[in-house]
Amino acid sequence: MTILAIHGGAGGDGEWRGLTALDPERVQCMKRVLESIGSSLESGTLSALEAVTQAVELMEDEPLFNAGIGSVLDEDGTVTMDASIMNGKDGAAGSVVNVRRIRHPIRAANAILKQGWPVMLNSEAADNFAIQNGVEAVEPSWLITELRQKQWNLWKEKSARPGATDEDDSVLDHDLEGMGTVGAVALDRNGNVAAATSTGGMTGKPKGRIGDTPIIGAGTWADSNIAVSCTGVGEAFIRTCAAHRLAMRYDTGISLHDACQDVLNAVEPIGGRGGVIAVTADGNVATPFQTMLMYRGVWNNGDLSIGIGPNDVDLDSMDS
Repeated sequence: MTILAIHGGAGGDGEWRGLTALDPERVQCMKRVLESIGSSLESGTLSALEAVTQAVELMEDEPLFNAGIGSVLDEDGTVTMDASIMNGKDGAAGSVVNVRRIRHPIRAANAILKQGWPVMLNSEAADNFAIQNGVEAVEPSWLITELRQKQWNLWKEKSARPGATDEDDSVLDHDLEGMGTVGAVALDRNGNVAAATSTGGMTGKPKGRIGDTPIIGAGTWADSNIAVSCTGVGEAFIRTCAAHRLAMRYDTGISLHDACQDVLNAVEPIGGRGGVIAVTADGNVATPFQTMLMYRGVWNNGDLSIGIGPNDVDLDSMDS
């Protein structure tokens, strides 16, 4: 049994308003990730740990997600990125915070995990470590896309709160808050699970701000039973230790659905509305959210599904 679940961020209020002009490209990216990484998981050529790393790398390479190239801009108009990864088999973890000179923050987190100590590196030290360990270096300006620059311009013009323009596709072609973070969880043929999460944060976030994504137990968690990746307004996920809380609730014997709902109920009153993806070692998978939408997809033993709003996307009609 093999499972791969991915997310590309959750956000928005009100009723689902349908696809934006840019959503088909996001859907095609998710489809490519699920088909390529899912089939490699199924064949046994990828472990759960490498599968979530490669899945997130591919999403970091999609400019329409808020991770890697296409990350949103900080208050000063630059990009800083966070990522973390955890292996359920042995509890090994790695995290980078506020990196700005590498293409794939998740690969840097993976390199930290494999080194074994420390668990987390920050800013220039994290960039230097990553580049020394083979992660591709890029100019900071390479990470900035036209969409994100225009979203930042709009944020600046409106003097809006951080995150207010993160997914406003109309600046090029839903004004949704706090969206675009990417993540993956996987179950491999040996029954091992792993989780990975990567983000550019929130448009206009203050320098030095750290959300839940790079914090083990808040945005990412994996143990021998379950792997979790979260997306939403990070401060609430930090305050509730959301990813770890989900794992502990599941460990009490309640269903995966109920464990996920417990976490979403816990973050909502303190401004953390969002979503989670989770996979268990015995083959259960969940992708719940409490916002207007969440970009999400699942490969489950060869069956593929992708959703944005409340229903799955009709991939056959999108391919035509």
